[in-house]
Amino acid sequence: MEPAWMQVWWRHFGTGMTPCIRAVRHKKTLIGIAPLMADGTTAFLLGHSDLCDYMDFIVAPQRGPEFFTVIIEYLQNQGFVLLNLKPVLGESNVVKDLVEIAPGLGYRVVCKPDKVTYAMALPSSWEAFLERLTGKQRHEIRRKLRRLNAAGQVEYRIVEDADSVRTEIDVFMELFRSNRPDKAAFMTSQMEAYFRSLAASMAAHHMLKLAFLELDGQPVAAVLCFDNGSTVYLYNSGYDMRFSSLSVGLLSKVLSIKESIRRGRRKYDFLKGDEKYKQYLGGRPLPLFSYRIHL
Repeated sequence: MEPAWMQVWWRHFGTGMTPCIRAVRHKKTLIGIAPLMADGTTAFLLGHSDLCDYMDFIVAPQRGPEFFTVIIEYLQNQGFVLLNLKPVLGESNVVKDLVEIAPGLGYRVVCKPDKVTYAMALPSSWEAFLERLTGKQRHEIRRKLRRLNAAGQVEYRIVEDADSVRTEIDVFMELFRSNRPDKAAFMTSQMEAYFRSLAASMAAHHMLKLAFLELDGQPVAAVLCFDNGSTVYLYNSGYDMRFSSLSVGLLSKVLSIKESIRRGRRKYDFLKGDEKYKQYLGGRPLPLFSYRIHL
């Protein structure tokens, strides 16, 4: 739940909702933040499952029960009757603490399985990453990389600074829309404005990794990632279908993983969705859940 991302999402999609962001302190020590929004008597985590792969409360270690007791009692006193939380990870603060204490405080909890997300811990070297794959997967990735390099001059270029993003995001949009008809339909004018604002904001906060796979100087694939210094999040991607025989879509993600390892990142998060390439590249499935807490 990055503040920079939350501000952009709210500016583009928060219409009709009421912000309800609350902090809990013990004396002068901040123990947690509830990034909520309200629609009538229902409170939600700020965001939407169409664009937010999973969400959570921000809580200091070991302070979850204390924090959530205060928050849900506050919400009840303010007239809220439902806390609707989705999607959340099984290892989230919602599951670890809130769901544990809510029944004991007299609140009814309803849980439903949601979709799945994929992530993996990154090893210390590229060779160690390849060794973790099956022999067939390792062979195929090396073969695809050789074939791509034989096709022309290959460059994997990363855009990070805010000034360059303003023009380079045009190339990403073109690749995204040309990838599949459903992606083109998804990228409405409102969605494009959101993506552009998000890229600019995350670049200003030094978290953007907009990377292009180029062949003979021509962009053929792109990945839009966010990097918080320890984890790289693969937010979206696109590629030129005319080069699909060279597996440029898959290889742009392979090179993103390789670059993340080079930079010393500890985790690569493919985010929500069960696309086959995520398991193929070593991702492990993590179930998501929806929770409704009746106050």
